[in-house]
Amino acid sequence: MTSQHEGLASQDGAGTDGGARTAGHRAGQLAGRPAGPAGSRLSATDATHRVTATELFFDLVFVYAITQVTALVADAPTALRLGEGILLLALLWWCWCCFAWLGNAVRADRGVLRVVLITVMALMLVIAIVLPESFDERGSGLQPAFVFVGCYALVRLLHLLIYLLSDPGNPELRRVLRRALTSLLPSLALLAAGAAMPTQGGRLAVWTIAFVADAIGVYLTGSQGWQVSSPAHWAERHGLIVLIALGESIVAIGIGVGGIPVSWSMIVAVVLGVAVTASLWWLYFDSAQARAEHRLAALTGSKRTAQARDGYTYLHFLLIAGIVLTALGLKKVVEYAADPAHAISDPLTGIPAWALTGGAGVYLLGLTAFRLRTTGERSVLRAAVGAVLLVALPVVEQLPALGALAVLAAGLAALAGYETRRRVADDALPAASG
Repeated sequence: MTSQHEGLASQDGAGTDGGARTAGHRAGQLAGRPAGPAGSRLSATDATHRVTATELFFDLVFVYAITQVTALVADAPTALRLGEGILLLALLWWCWCCFAWLGNAVRADRGVLRVVLITVMALMLVIAIVLPESFDERGSGLQPAFVFVGCYALVRLLHLLIYLLSDPGNPELRRVLRRALTSLLPSLALLAAGAAMPTQGGRLAVWTIAFVADAIGVYLTGSQGWQVSSPAHWAERHGLIVLIALGESIVAIGIGVGGIPVSWSMIVAVVLGVAVTASLWWLYFDSAQARAEHRLAALTGSKRTAQARDGYTYLHFLLIAGIVLTALGLKKVVEYAADPAHAISDPLTGIPAWALTGGAGVYLLGLTAFRLRTTGERSVLRAAVGAVLLVALPVVEQLPALGALAVLAAGLAALAGYETRRRVADDALPAASG
């Protein structure tokens, strides 16, 4: 958000029941009436809008970027590297959210926005390439930290510029964009200052402050003046990024066994790893996504925008982070199980051990918060399992790596099965009368 979280501004901040109403002045321009050179090349969305092929193409660069985050931490799994990885993932997420909001307001497969997205893809690919070295210093060539910050700033500013060009004569839109820019500029200044810090810890601290300040600033701008035109597009878009993150888990498993002789322990580890990933997928897509979409569609105006912001832009980051952390743990378990240098009884230790169960715990707690915010559902069991997994490191370090993975896979599968049975039972209940 910073406008990440926002469709185009409406003059009264409210939508119709379908969520498609915008200010008449802006809607008329985007529908094809004269709106200046840029506006005439942009097309507004409506309540029936769905994810476009252009947006799917745009997401491809994030597949690589997420893989780079996992590789960064896996290469040197320390607490400092873990903090760096989570922060970089958060900054990537913020960039993705910018254009998720924009794609819900303006069609990504028409006019100038298609070219803009391709340009942003190139910038994001550069970000992903320099990401593993963004906390290191080079003796020659461009410094990765400054390249990262420069490309990130261009992505964020380009996003705001396209919003402005969509309707340059709309005073309400200009007011909201000024508010968003006020939140963004101090954050960019802090990122630039952090890039000049001589130590990894100092850079991490300054960049964390920059991100948190931007996230708080965006939230404090409120939901007035923004809107979600198509709840179906919104839910589908975020479902697809969850799938991309889950796909990275599969990639991590494959990378973990690359070049290692095939063994029965490797095969068992791979099967269990897929079971863990499948359970995370099941817990989200079996009912959470559809129910949240239906509730979002039932809301209008600023209430819909606030729920889209809270449940998706903010709380979905916990889902993505949890998946990436779990992928790190899976990668290390599979390496242990397949590498002849490790005995089958060897346990995981340190950051990889925590990531295996802690990542799943972050995911479950994030999913619980998401469902509570979007549908009002309270799941004590899911929250309890997530909390236990978050602090399970002492137990994980006492178990063989393969055994810990088996327990995690069985526990998540049991939870997914329970929630499915509960959903089926709830669906079979007659609707309340009156």
